Amino acid sequence: MALLVHLKTVSELRGRGDRIAKVTFRGQAFYSRVLENCEDVADFDETFRWPVASNIDSNEILEIQIFNYSKVFSNKLIGTFRMVLQKVVEENHVEVSDTLIDDNNAIIKTSLCVEVRYQATDGTVGSWDDGDFLGDESLHEEEKDSQETDGLLPGSRPSSRTPGEKSFRRAGRSVFSAMKLGKNRTHKEEPQRQDEPAVLEMEDLDRLAIRLGDGLDPDSVSLASVTALTTNVSNKRSKPDIKMEPCAGRPMDYQVSITVIEARQLVGLNMDPVVCVEVGDDKKCTSMKESTNCPYYNEYFVFDFHVSPDVMFDKIIKISVIHSKNLLRSGTLVGSFKMDVGTVYSQPEHQFHHKWAILSDPDDISAGLKGYVKCDIAVVGKGDNIKTPHKANETDEDDIEGNLLLPEGVPAERQWARFYVKIYRAEGLPRMNTSLMANVKKAFIGENKDLVDPYVQVFFAGQKGKTSVQKSSYEPLWNEQVIFTDLFPPLCKRMKVQIRDSDKVNDVAIGTHFIDLRKISNDGDKGFLPTLGPAWVNMYGSTRNYTLLDEHQDLNEGLGEGVSFRARLMLGLAVEILDTSNPELTSSTEVQVEQATPVSESCTGKMEEFFLFGAFLEASMIDRKNGDKPITFEVTIGNYGNEVDGLSRPQRARLRKEPGDEEEVDLIQNSSDDEADEGGDLASVSSTPPMRPQITDRNYFHLPYLERKPCIYMKSWWPDQRRRLYNANIMDRIADKLEEGLNDVQEMIKTEKSYPERRLRGVLEELSCGCYRFLSLADKDQGHSSRTRLDRERLKSCMRELESMGQQAKTLRAQVKKHTVRDKLRLCQNFLQKLRFLADEPQHSIPDVFIWMMSNNKRIAYARVPSKDLLFSIVEEELGKDCAKVKTLFLKLPGKRGFGSAGWTVQAKLELYLWLGLSKQRKDFLCGLPCGFEEVKAAQGLGLHSFPPISLVYTKKQAFQLRAHMYQARSLFAADSSGLSDPFARVFFINQSQCTEVLNETLCPTWDQMLVFDNLELYGEAHELRDDPPIIVIEIYDQDAMGKADFMGRTFAKPLVKMADEAYCPPRFPPQLEYYQIYRGNATAGDLLAAFELLQIGPAGKADLPPINGPVDMDRGPIMPVPVGIRPVLSKYRIEVLFWGLRDLKRVNLAQVDRPRVDIECAGKGVQSSLIHNYKKNPNFNTLVKWFEVDLPENELLHPPLNIRVVDCRAFGRYTLVGSHAVSALRRFIYRPPDRSAPNWNTTGEVVVNMEPEVPVKKLETMVKLDATSDAVIKVDVADEEKEKKKKKKGNAEEPEEEEPDESMLDWWSKYFASIDTMKEQLRQQEVSGTDLEEKEEVDNTEGLKGPMKVKEKAKAAKEEKKKRTQGPGAGQGSEVPEKKKPKIDELKVYSKELESEFDNFEDWLHTFNLLRGKTGDDEDGSTEEERIVGRFKGSLCVYKVPLPEDVSREAGYDPTYGMFQGIPSNDPINVLVRVYVVRATDLHPADINGKADPYIAIRLGKTDIRDKENYISKQLNPVFGKSFDIEASFPMESMLTVAVYDWDLVGTDDLIGETKIDLENRFYSKHRATCGIAQTYSIHGYNIWRDPMKPSQILTRLCKEGKVDGPHFGPPGRVKVSNRVFTGPSEIEDENGQRKPTEEHVALSALRHWEDIPRVGCRLVPEHVETRPLLNPDKPGIEQGRLELWVDMFPMDMPAPGTPLDISPRKPKKYELRVIVWNTDEVVLEDDDFFTGEKSSDIFVRGWLKGQQEDKQDTDVHYHSLTGEGNFNWRYLFPFDYLAAEEKIVISKKESMFSWDETEYKIPARLTLQIWDADHFSADDFLGAIELDLNRFPRGAKTAKQCTMEMATGEVDVPLVSIFKQKRVKGWWPLLARDENDEFELTGKVEAELHLLTAEEAEKNPVGLARNEPDPLEKPKRPDTSFIWFLNPLKSARYFLWHTYRWLLLKLLLLMLLLLLLALFLYSVPGYLVKKILGA
Repeated sequence: MALLVHLKTVSELRGRGDRIAKVTFRGQAFYSRVLENCEDVADFDETFRWPVASNIDSNEILEIQIFNYSKVFSNKLIGTFRMVLQKVVEENHVEVSDTLIDDNNAIIKTSLCVEVRYQATDGTVGSWDDGDFLGDESLHEEEKDSQETDGLLPGSRPSSRTPGEKSFRRAGRSVFSAMKLGKNRTHKEEPQRQDEPAVLEMEDLDRLAIRLGDGLDPDSVSLASVTALTTNVSNKRSKPDIKMEPCAGRPMDYQVSITVIEARQLVGLNMDPVVCVEVGDDKKCTSMKESTNCPYYNEYFVFDFHVSPDVMFDKIIKISVIHSKNLLRSGTLVGSFKMDVGTVYSQPEHQFHHKWAILSDPDDISAGLKGYVKCDIAVVGKGDNIKTPHKANETDEDDIEGNLLLPEGVPAERQWARFYVKIYRAEGLPRMNTSLMANVKKAFIGENKDLVDPYVQVFFAGQKGKTSVQKSSYEPLWNEQVIFTDLFPPLCKRMKVQIRDSDKVNDVAIGTHFIDLRKISNDGDKGFLPTLGPAWVNMYGSTRNYTLLDEHQDLNEGLGEGVSFRARLMLGLAVEILDTSNPELTSSTEVQVEQATPVSESCTGKMEEFFLFGAFLEASMIDRKNGDKPITFEVTIGNYGNEVDGLSRPQRARLRKEPGDEEEVDLIQNSSDDEADEGGDLASVSSTPPMRPQITDRNYFHLPYLERKPCIYMKSWWPDQRRRLYNANIMDRIADKLEEGLNDVQEMIKTEKSYPERRLRGVLEELSCGCYRFLSLADKDQGHSSRTRLDRERLKSCMRELESMGQQAKTLRAQVKKHTVRDKLRLCQNFLQKLRFLADEPQHSIPDVFIWMMSNNKRIAYARVPSKDLLFSIVEEELGKDCAKVKTLFLKLPGKRGFGSAGWTVQAKLELYLWLGLSKQRKDFLCGLPCGFEEVKAAQGLGLHSFPPISLVYTKKQAFQLRAHMYQARSLFAADSSGLSDPFARVFFINQSQCTEVLNETLCPTWDQMLVFDNLELYGEAHELRDDPPIIVIEIYDQDAMGKADFMGRTFAKPLVKMADEAYCPPRFPPQLEYYQIYRGNATAGDLLAAFELLQIGPAGKADLPPINGPVDMDRGPIMPVPVGIRPVLSKYRIEVLFWGLRDLKRVNLAQVDRPRVDIECAGKGVQSSLIHNYKKNPNFNTLVKWFEVDLPENELLHPPLNIRVVDCRAFGRYTLVGSHAVSALRRFIYRPPDRSAPNWNTTGEVVVNMEPEVPVKKLETMVKLDATSDAVIKVDVADEEKEKKKKKKGNAEEPEEEEPDESMLDWWSKYFASIDTMKEQLRQQEVSGTDLEEKEEVDNTEGLKGPMKVKEKAKAAKEEKKKRTQGPGAGQGSEVPEKKKPKIDELKVYSKELESEFDNFEDWLHTFNLLRGKTGDDEDGSTEEERIVGRFKGSLCVYKVPLPEDVSREAGYDPTYGMFQGIPSNDPINVLVRVYVVRATDLHPADINGKADPYIAIRLGKTDIRDKENYISKQLNPVFGKSFDIEASFPMESMLTVAVYDWDLVGTDDLIGETKIDLENRFYSKHRATCGIAQTYSIHGYNIWRDPMKPSQILTRLCKEGKVDGPHFGPPGRVKVSNRVFTGPSEIEDENGQRKPTEEHVALSALRHWEDIPRVGCRLVPEHVETRPLLNPDKPGIEQGRLELWVDMFPMDMPAPGTPLDISPRKPKKYELRVIVWNTDEVVLEDDDFFTGEKSSDIFVRGWLKGQQEDKQDTDVHYHSLTGEGNFNWRYLFPFDYLAAEEKIVISKKESMFSWDETEYKIPARLTLQIWDADHFSADDFLGAIELDLNRFPRGAKTAKQCTMEMATGEVDVPLVSIFKQKRVKGWWPLLARDENDEFELTGKVEAELHLLTAEEAEKNPVGLARNEPDPLEKPKRPDTSFIWFLNPLKSARYFLWHTYRWLLLKLLLLMLLLLLLALFLYSVPGYLVKKILGA
């Protein structure tokens, strides 16, 4: 299947020079290496290889060109050699020496020598010969590896090779251009290796090895493309895109659910925190918790949205904590956390579970963190399944740092950063105002103003900033920067930049651009901060004509695909990480706007003149609405070419007017002047001349271009940033090739073709070569002045990424084995995503090209082509994928008009040739057109070579006939209300169309019809048409009696072309039928099986064509069937149908279905079931099995679908269709005889399965594969650990080991919680063992027994290892403290999903087919399939080739009436007792305004409807129901069980929260025995009592009897033999009195638990279990509303009655009393200054509480005036509480508010809080410090106050942890902490306390008093005399405070006062005395 060309030498060359050869075949070109400094002979000696998927034709051509190689300029052609391969095809090996011809076809002297060989696909020609290729035999196996690794390093070839060794080159890669390869080698050092290729490739030895057939491992072979036939990727045409509809802007349902669990370490003293959650604009808050820094909420919020994905993922989730918020004040913000929805959605499972969000204060960025909030966040879109990690008691999540709410790879310590968005200028803005006012203004003032007032608005992380408004400017200059401050890396992915028009009424968006931060930064260790520009970004949106109400305004907001260029904006972005310790820093995060430094014009690149050329080769399929007026097509790039509403002002003129860079402008002027000299300026022609469409058929028109094809061309000027686009193109090309290869591999796996792994290896080889190729190409133009930092950094990171991808691909290639293909395929998908991500260039350059269809000057429909796809480059890899190719474009309606069914109809189909490149490179712009035309130029361009033509006239045309072989279609879209369609297909080719016949009422039509299109004229050269025929469009319609046909889907095909001179013979002809995927919008809508051939009509006319034979089927009218060689080969099959019954049939046209019948039809044959006479009484059929024979294709993939239709037979012979179902894959029902050689069929010899008496708790379920021939004794689940534990127990009795649990203590819940722990452990181990998977693969399965056992030992070893690690140093021999010791408890299996998904829907023999009716929903998210289901048919099918295999009919007890369905039970009605156990619900959707619900259970089965309304659970989203319900039902009438959860409402009706439906009948009849789960052990009393009325031995006997298995043979005791398997186990059982009795039940149970090992009939039996079912609500389809854990038991009423139901009622919390005595405090910080003395003192009291919050807080009395920080209290608190030990939670019931109807139950962690306060009389008390003790694990108190340190509480030192529930009484000193102003913890005091825990009964017997009261009072504390209140005891205070300190001072004062008094008296009396003396002297 390959062509090999060995190019030996080229001689007679002229001069010296570097030579290179290019070899081309079928458009696939290879370059040789460069031979440097050759003289006259070039010795190439190289082999090139093309794998060919279709045989080579004798007139195909091989072309070899020899060039002079130049590193700088393009290579110069020396000569060409062309060879027709006729001789090669005949002889398979030809050696040629011949001369070359030059450009003018003249012979030159140079000659070449070449050898060509060929092997045909069908092996008709040639076979490989060992000696042919290996130059010598030195190539042995061991060298292969070294070559693969070294082969990519130049000059590293292993030395053992001869230089003449041929180096193979492989196809499957595009042109290997050696332009840059000179770099890779040092020339001086290696003179001897001058003939080496510059880059060696991985040698293609393995492909050769298949042919050689020996030596090499077939596991290393790779294959190149196998889809050459189906995809026909060709030279001149690019692949059309099938998917039509834009999916971006369509709204969808989303639900964001957030659980706020608790907050910790909030900064602030004694606060009352509330957590507010905002998503977008919706806001919800938790309740307020009082005075605590670590509040516990556990509140659940749900936000529902119906918006488009883009809008959804940009919404910001903000979690903020607010302190002391109440009705009157809004509270103060403590801190907040922001993240966008997209980040959550991109997490695994779309969720964060139990993670801690870090709070920071946006107003104070220097402050550091403000606390943590623990929450769950999940974002669910429609149809997403969220696996909630199982909720049970969580204890290990106190590790905050390890569980931060951050995506993978984001550091925990995020820093503050500034984001500078620099807005420089914009141009090309559209006018945003009517010109009416402008004209008025102009008349008055005479000035002409621009009609737009733009400004730029930037949105980021929930904030927005905007620039100033530039009045009236189409080309505004801003030079401003908008600055955001946020944490870095930000958790918001996108920044939105919008140009808006400022308007008095309302501002509207002109255009929007999103900056994805992931694309402009790299977080690797060699990464870079986000950076961008300065660069232009292009904005697209609605059309540019201004209307007041723009219907496409959404497009300008960035929703949906823009349909027109709006403007371009020059912007830049930079990020600066802030040093928050810097004091000058403004600490607010408000958005700022300031001036930015302008940049020069040329910084975005030198302006270059680009040239765009397009030729319209065909315009057809024009919608008939547009068929009456002339049509023109307009092509625009930016505003160039847009004549209707484009340039606001010509941009060229601007360049001349404002010389930004003198030279540049001159250049542009000169260049255009030169052209003027050439013959007039090249005016642009951007639209085709108007032309009236002609009719094609009823729906479509076409434009009759015939041989004259109109052209368009235009010049435009853009900054030259082609390198960006080139690099993107190279990566895109690698990605396209990879994607195609992966699709190939998937297709091969799907169609079960052989060796998909070889193809995958080929794909990986191509990938690694492509990556290395990128490295050599992308590094060009390094010195380009306008390269931005982002350009440089991106290039580096892309090169790093691609280099590592190349390496990975290489290593991965070596690992691809047959059984790992699927896993490796997944890894390759990651490569593909990464490549696509890297290829998307964030800095734009040239805008996209738009093609508009205009009719009557109105824009009707458009197509948009990215400019990079059209960009020309001289390097093949850099070329755009559509450049110089004919592209098929389907035009679509703009904006919202294109949604839904309007968007599915094609507006027009164009065959369009486009070329875009620099004007100076434009000489080749016509090179890719189909040949055979003459150019017609405009008048001024005549005679100028480079002047583009205005149209092309084709002189060559070929006549063809197309034969479309339409065989059948399947799984079509249901277009009628009956749920069926009346499909016909319409085939379009060029401008003709034909229809198949209409087949009524089917979704799987077999048309079997050949459509012949005659007189097709195709323009161009014949040989080109052979490789590049135009595509065929096939549309499927539904014929309606009224109105026009409905569109049902579309697909494309390429015909197989036969030229007139080719023979119509294998291998190419006749063509094979192939499946083509049909699309309707973006959704797949079935497959078409067809083949297409295009036959050239030669000179002799149609006589030469292969005859159209085969009878024209006269019954069907003149219809030709598909001819014999093409239609599939048929053989006779028999289809047996098991008719069981019909269920849940809905009404038809308001009438109930009464007498239904089922019709089965396949390939025109069929069978009818018996009639059900009374559907209500018994919906089962009385005849169970019927069959019919039918001719089906041998190839199973071509099997037609089988249709199941249910009709209701009414009176008078009428019947109506109820519903139908199409089984599209019959393969799953094909009978395949069992492989008798398989080990489990071998029934000779015994296999013993040994059971241990005790099954270990944490068992690893390892399936033991039994090799039946060995007699080995297999131990299943060996309980080593268990024994070890026992030994250890005996070893150290003093260890406080947990005693074996007392049976009476255990209940069903113990079992349940133990099982959940096991489930978690298993999940954890799966995660651990996930890393060992690679090793596991190596343990080959052939090792049979040993393999799996090894794995098991490994797991066990890992486990022991883990134990050792957790114990750590110092743990004694038996101390198993860290391993949470698990008592031995019997377990059940907890399934985290429905039981059905585990046991494959219980469809082991009875299948359920959903019957559908009604149209398929139009928009994908409208009506789901659920809504179309009108009932279910139960039955089964069996398909086999007609002579039935002998051994089946000969088997014992074969009943011919049942055919293949032997041993099925009777389907008569049966009465069953159904027992439903509902355990609990989790994560219910809140139904009330308060964000809670009041759930209760409702159960419906048939007519029974149980509503457990009085037992509703108040205000709970995770209710524990713990109830069982018994219902009697009779199958089949009542078999669908609905368990619903409703929300109880006091007023109004109760709302449905969600419901789940269980099909009991399938479970009841299943071989997996889902009636009652098989328990793990058998016991006759206690919590694990056997539930089934049948004992294990009876069940076993019955299974053996039903399965016709020999057995069971019991005996000797402890053994049972079933078939050839022997099971052993314990033989005694204890009854409740401890008496031991012999029993067979244990061994019988062990046989049941391993029933899957029994030969022939074995299958897994359902174990005792709890299943978790999602609750769904029909109003919110597809979105889970919570989950329900339950299980169902069923007991037939004709069997012995089962016992009483298990008691699973929720555990009642146990009542306890906690007595806390606060003895003393010490070292309490002193807060107050003394009133008199200014001394520091504190008035200390201690406050404590246990439950919830402050409801039960208790305070000691106050120790006044403590001067040393010591306080004495002797005070007792009493805390009674209810405690659930299993969940470690305290249960409190309280009314939420005064308006609440009833009490709500809360579960909160058991934490005791002790606080110290400073009492103040006239102001609020001051909080000093606190400690919180988790009663289950708190640090043991210190013996003395001195030993008590702060580290005890912060966990920095390892203090032994104690649990009050085990220790009962604890006394000691504990530290009390508070945070200082720097948020650091500081020690603020110590408290000595005693904790004593008693149960309620003990407390009653031994009562004590509160505080120091009776009974058992505590003595009064001895406090110092200074402790009292001063204003109550003034004397005392005088005595203590004043006298004590100031007595001498006081005495001195007293004396002084006496003296003063004397003096005063003296002065008072002196004058009197003096007067007396004087007067009375």
